[in-house]
Amino acid sequence: MSLDAITAVQGVAPTGYLSAPDAVQTTDGSAFATSLAGAVDNAQQLQSDSNTLAIKAVTGDLDDIHNATIAATRAQVTLELVAAVRNKGVDAFNEIMRMSA
Repeated sequence: MSLDAITAVQGVAPTGYLSAPDAVQTTDGSAFATSLAGAVDNAQQLQSDSNTLAIKAVTGDLDDIHNATIAATRAQVTLELVAAVRNKGVDAFNEIMRMSA
């Protein structure tokens, strides 16, 4: 499976972890924070689009129900991905806090 298929979920693009080994990478976490913020923004946009299409479907203004179904599924999958990343982050934080000095 290629990374192109994974990056179809916009906002969760690679952050340079596949760059050349001799490239200098920052370790301040800003790339991760930017990726995570982009993913959350993308999830909000997908949810908004899904809600708009759902309202159009209910009022009878929607010509193609497939667009509403696809938008709802994309919003759901993206939200699940963001929640999974958040849960892993919380788990990692809790594990770090349990470590003894």
